[in-house]
Amino acid sequence: MRNNLFSGPEPDPAGDAGHENAPPRVGFFTDTSVCIGCKACEVACKEWNALPEDGMSLTGMSYDNTGGLGASTWRHVAFIEQPVPAGRTELPLVEPDPGKPDDTSGVRWLMSSDVCKHCTHAACLDVCPTGSLFRTEFGTVVVQEDICNGCGYCVPACPYGVIEQRPADGRAFKCTMCYDRLGAGQEPACAKACPTESIQFGPLDELRERAALRVEQLHGAGVTEARLYGHEPDNGVGGDGAFFLLMDEPEVYGLPPDPVVTTRDLPAMWRHAGIAALSLAAGAALSYALPALTPRSGRT
Repeated sequence: MRNNLFSGPEPDPAGDAGHENAPPRVGFFTDTSVCIGCKACEVACKEWNALPEDGMSLTGMSYDNTGGLGASTWRHVAFIEQPVPAGRTELPLVEPDPGKPDDTSGVRWLMSSDVCKHCTHAACLDVCPTGSLFRTEFGTVVVQEDICNGCGYCVPACPYGVIEQRPADGRAFKCTMCYDRLGAGQEPACAKACPTESIQFGPLDELRERAALRVEQLHGAGVTEARLYGHEPDNGVGGDGAFFLLMDEPEVYGLPPDPVVTTRDLPAMWRHAGIAALSLAAGAALSYALPALTPRSGRT
């Protein structure tokens, strides 16, 4: 087992974090093709984790009143409206709008419940100076709010923009994948509440197999736009612990197309800094040594 890796393949993140005899890694598979935008996951997450409310002001972005993930929003249901060209039959499809141009047959809603990705290589964890962020025995990443000192290093480190500080005290918060429920043998509150099983929870390897079969099923039904996101174990973050089946490009959902762990180049940076420091030290030593080695000319 190779330890302290910032990037690359990592088959056992929990074991690499020091957990012996760890259970199989668990995660989320979110199938956006069956999401109905009911927000039951948002409500269940807030209720179980006692998260503050987000206020009643609408964002003006369809029915999205939360806008995105944050310190008090650990599940966010996105509503994305798209005009559908005539002749296309993607679901979900709304009735044609008489006010739309003739070359469109209506509007489709792309709904997706976003969440922390619980990356295999979690930059937020790597940069945390207090140990507030840690890897659990289930392979997930959790913030210990009583240890967080509010430094904020984790916020820019996340390639997905998930983790955030609360304005009141500066401490960082994000999804814990209901770590307390996992320890009691229960599934996370969001997956438990999802009425369509859009959010599926279980061993990560099983979820990846299930997701591949689901994509094959959709392609066979003519829905060729379906694709997986974050499932590859060798992607820029070593594979996500929470991955998705999307019905369009990741950018449409506000997701980076090719996320890379932001601490990937730290070893090379440290190596270059070390070489530079040694070069400076050698130069300083040489500048002191040269006068002593140079013979002085005497007066005659």
